[in-house]
Amino acid sequence: MTRADRPIDIVLVTGPSGAGRTTALNVLEDAGFEVVDNLPLDMMRMLAGPDRAAPLALGLGVRNAGFSLDAVEALATELRADPRFHVQLVYLQSDRETLVARYSETRRRHPLSPREDPELGVARELELLATLAESADLVIDTADMNVHDLRAEMTRRFDGDAGTLSVSIQSFSYKRGLPRGLDLAFDVRFLANPHWVPGLRDGTGRDADVRAHVTADPHFDGFDRRVRDLVQFLLPRYRDEGRAHLSIGFGCTGGQHRSVAVTELLADALAADGWQVSKRHRELDRRAAAAIGTGSRNAALGGTAA
Repeated sequence: MTRADRPIDIVLVTGPSGAGRTTALNVLEDAGFEVVDNLPLDMMRMLAGPDRAAPLALGLGVRNAGFSLDAVEALATELRADPRFHVQLVYLQSDRETLVARYSETRRRHPLSPREDPELGVARELELLATLAESADLVIDTADMNVHDLRAEMTRRFDGDAGTLSVSIQSFSYKRGLPRGLDLAFDVRFLANPHWVPGLRDGTGRDADVRAHVTADPHFDGFDRRVRDLVQFLLPRYRDEGRAHLSIGFGCTGGQHRSVAVTELLADALAADGWQVSKRHRELDRRAAAAIGTGSRNAALGGTAA
């Protein structure tokens, strides 16, 4: 299928105020999308007329006249029924405490509590949007992201060149659950755990001695070979199907040793094969953020509340 034969991309971006919708829309605009935000929902249908030729990104939130869950889902259903379009509903989510902190630090008024405490508006909006994430094609949790993290995530997913596929690989701890938006997830808790080895506990899977301990497990080679074979088989199929992004996750108990080591090794192998690869270590990033404080992290996205 050539680029001209592909359906036109329409991305609907929604989520609670303060979760980063403006940042996400800016990335889509940079990627060549026509971006429209805060337009009444009834008028948005007019933008997907018969003359539509460029990809379109629509910002949907409580500031839009006529906004409701039913209206958003009806708009998405109507657009998906048109074979000219490839429609994705993207939901940016964050927890209540983070959203309140972002509003408090930027001193902005919440649209649902303009003359009251922002915490009231955050609570009202989260209740209003409670089920919308379930209808989304993609959910991105921005609670642990700053503006640069969100830009990178949106770029990986929506700013790929035609015919290319970007791959993101991340490590995580099962104690905190699976990251949102994973396409493939692998549990590596069966591998030898450096946590129980004196001298390795305080290290990470980025360290050579920790990685050596993990790869010395007698089960590692068989696992590694099978995962690489599977991923290398799938990537060309996903690329040919027209996908721009694939997200792979490796989880272990603490997200510090085994999952980090395996993520690093697979990322290096795929990059050596010529794939566009990015990597993230969720728990290590959280620890680093905690070490320097949370103020700058929250303020970065709070300034883009939409």
